Amino acid sequence: MRKILILIFFFITGCGYQPIYVGENTKNYIFKKITLVGNNKINRSIVSALNLKEDKTSENKEEVIINSSIDIFETSKNSKGQVASYRTSIKLNFKIKNNEKIVKNKSFMKNFSYNNKKNKFELVEYQKDVENSLTRKIIEELIIDLNL
Repeated sequence: MRKILILIFFFITGCGYQPIYVGENTKNYIFKKITLVGNNKINRSIVSALNLKEDKTSENKEEVIINSSIDIFETSKNSKGQVASYRTSIKLNFKIKNNEKIVKNKSFMKNFSYNNKKNKFELVEYQKDVENSLTRKIIEELIIDLNL
């Protein structure tokens, strides 16, 4: 039994398997102009994760427009009228234009619902974690979309 497991291990490690996102930041996207609209934190994390570069002297005439927003909604209240749960929603519109003609226009929307916390500091920290997690999910989808 051990010999079979060892053989399987050697075949798996020697087959050249790599995770999908290894080297995802190695590709640089160079645009003539990058326009950021909306939530600055989300926009900056997308620009840095995708390795977007702006070069006004580039021969590439494409322009990218990133429009993002984050909303936190109260979804339910308890019998005392206090907030019982929230929903965080992030919307992103990623647009590539070439000579005022839209080449690619993709919209993303991610939601997450969660319960209120008694400690408001913990709630704010949890909301930041939720925002970062939703942003990472959108970035993963955007990377897949740009590589297709």
